[in-house]
Formats: sequence, structure tokens, C-alpha cells
Amino acid sequence: MNSSRRHFLRGTGVALALPWFESLPLLGQEKSAAESKPPLRFGCIFWSNGIKPANWWAKGRGAAMEFGPAAQPLTDIREDLVFIKGLYHQSAFVSTSPHLGRMNMLSGSPVSLDPTDIRVGTSFDQVLAKRIGQQTVVPSMALGIEPNELRLEDGLSMLYGSSISWTSPTKPATKEIYPARTFDQLVGDGKGRKLDRSILDAVLEEANSLKPKVNSGDRKKLDEYLESVRDIEKRIEIAGKQERLEGWRPTLKQPNMPRPADEIPQNVPDHMKLMLDLVVLAFQMDKTRIATLMLNNDLSQMNFKFIEGVRGALHLDLTHNGKAPELEAMYLKTNQFHMRQFVYLVNRMKGIDEGAGTTLLDNSLLMFCSNLYDGDAHGADQLPIVLAGRAGGSLQTGRALDYLEKGNENRRACSLYLSIMDRMGVKMDRFGDATTGLEGLWA
Repeated sequence: MNSSRRHFLRGTGVALALPWFESLPLLGQEKSAAESKPPLRFGCIFWSNGIKPANWWAKGRGAAMEFGPAAQPLTDIREDLVFIKGLYHQSAFVSTSPHLGRMNMLSGSPVSLDPTDIRVGTSFDQVLAKRIGQQTVVPSMALGIEPNELRLEDGLSMLYGSSISWTSPTKPATKEIYPARTFDQLVGDGKGRKLDRSILDAVLEEANSLKPKVNSGDRKKLDEYLESVRDIEKRIEIAGKQERLEGWRPTLKQPNMPRPADEIPQNVPDHMKLMLDLVVLAFQMDKTRIATLMLNNDLSQMNFKFIEGVRGALHLDLTHNGKAPELEAMYLKTNQFHMRQFVYLVNRMKGIDEGAGTTLLDNSLLMFCSNLYDGDAHGADQLPIVLAGRAGGSLQTGRALDYLEKGNENRRACSLYLSIMDRMGVKMDRFGDATTGLEGLWA
């Protein structure tokens, strides 16, 4: 990336990348129209164990779009999304492993069923990172809520279930679940260096000198931006004082050894919200343009008792419910909870002005997805996928696309990935099991 396009507030040993300001050319840096446009970001938010098919549908257009019960919370952002049905991965559909054989969400490659050979294919977010990641300090971020699991399931490594981002066919990207480490990566030197004091204190003097040089609109944006950084600092400090993880319990009621400091929030909603905020901050700072976030692992042991009406069952038990009415009702509540997390992210990004009448959401493409369709039956004949954002103006939102209903033979999810990579500036003749982009996506 041309360094002349970057603008920083600098303190002793640290630098804070600024958001995009319309008035920065007033500082004497001339840019072409193309160079002054905000960059395109890609984010993937994943939830595990699918949905109940009867509850997953959308119809209509724009403000008239309607949704099935599982997707109902998406109503709030219906004009900002594209609801996609019918896409699938052929290798997952034919896999004999009901769970881990479907954990190829972002690659479409076969999951190796040989316990001695961990292999699933490079995920397309990491293809993007290798091709365009050098344009930012952090090539990509792979985030999560639950830690990697090293146990075996059906004879296969749970690394499959703990990862959607793979830097190579045999190596998952390092998944970060600690908000503080993620924050350090964003406001430090990009390598996880922990800062000794507030980044805002380090750059305050230069920030004050910059304010008179930008217009009033950008001055307000600068103030809001700096305050958002301080807010996350405060929340990380509070989260670090908690002593337990929601969704995980130790085998002993009381620890039999001194417990190390733990900076992970004590409950799932706080943890998810904080990680979503960090995705927004990363994009807003332009520290990275590629991010994935796993809201849960496959075969998740997350406890959803924080949701009203959900009692005593782990996520895996709720999704594998044998069609028991009470468990199905709680399963629906967890689906709706996941939808609300995505709605929160979309609304946060929609509220960030990037100039020229656009928002951070306008200049991004978000994909919200799960690795199963029918969670109870391990169905992989379709994948629940929702896109949001306008991809720099190229994606028409407020639509529902059903590739089964269209009778379209090209319903490979990897065709969608080829189309996304193309919009991000990475052109490929083939990815996974697809050789063409997804028809009708950009219409």
C-alpha cells in the first residue's frame, strides 16, 4: 500500500491509524478519485450447527421483506442484506462424517477423514490475505469465542470444529479469543505488542493539533472515533477482572492451583459484543480488511442459559434435539440470538460515516453463515448464508435469492466465493469445486 495514503496519529513508539476523512486532502496530500475511496472490507461471521429448515426463509424485497422465525431478527436490517438459499458444498454433502466432514465452510475442499492427515483446503479469506493482506498492517484476523479443542470426535481432530480459517490445506489460522490481545494487535505494532499506557494518551497532543486542520464534520468524526477506542479500552479492563468463561466449566468446583489472569469476559453476550466491536474497530482503523469470527465451535458446548426460556442444555444438545418440541423451541431462541449478533454488527458499521454519502457498511461485504442446514439431521444439502453491505456500491441489497427455486445448476458456495474474491481484487479461474462466479449476485 502506498504510504502516502495512510494517515496516523503518532505518540512515543506507537501509531494509531485514522479512519477515512473526506477533508484529509486539505492537508496537502493530493489523491486520485480512486485512491480517495474507502477500501473494501470482507468479514465472515459464523455460527455452528445450522437451523431448523422450516424456520429459515425470506421473501419479498426491500422494506417489504419477510422472514421465517429463525431469521426474524434480520427484519431490522432487511434493506441492507441479501438472503441466499440453495448454495452448498458438494464435498460436505457426500462426506460420511456427519459433523466434522462439514467443517469446510470457507474452502469447499474435502475434509480428510484420515486421523493421521489433517487437511481441509486453504480458506478463501486466507487466499485474500495472501493476495491483498500486505496492504494493511494485519493481513487478516481470525477471531473466536470458544478456544480450540484438541480432543477427537469420531476419530477426527476437533481442530476442524474449532476453525473456519485455514492458512494452508493443513494449517488453521491462529484463532484469537482474547479481546485484549486483539486490541493490542490493532493499536500496537500489529504484532500483538502490549502497550504500556493508553494509546490515546500517547497521541493526544497530535490529535489536538490535527483538529483545526480538518473540517467540522471530520472533527466530529475524529472525536467519536477516539472515544470509541477509549470505550473499548475500558471494557477490556473490566472484562479482564472476570474469573470465568460462560459456556465452559472446569472439572473442579474450586481450582487446585493458582488461577492465571484471564482477560476473557465472563459471559457469552459480553464476549461476542466485544469481539464484534473489535472487528468494527479493525475495519475502521484500516488495520485489516479481512476478518472472520466464530461465534461458536462446531459441536459447541456453549451454555445458552443467559437467554430467557433456555434452560440447562448446551448448544449441541439443543441443536440435536430429536424434534422434541421443548428443545426445538430453545433451539429457535439460540438461532434468533445469533441473528441479533449479526444485526448488531451491521448497525454498528452502518452508523460509521466514511464520507461521500457512504458508511463503513457500504464499503464492506459481510457474510453470515453456518456449516449445516438442518442442524438436527446434519443436513448439508444447503448452507444458511446472508450477505450484508454494498461491497463498495456493487451489491444490490434488500433481496432474497433462492438458487434451488431458480433451478440453477450452479449453486456451489465456492461460486459465491469466486465472486467475492473478484470484487476484492483477487481474480481466480477456480476455487474449491467452482470455476465460475455466482449468477445473479451482482444484479
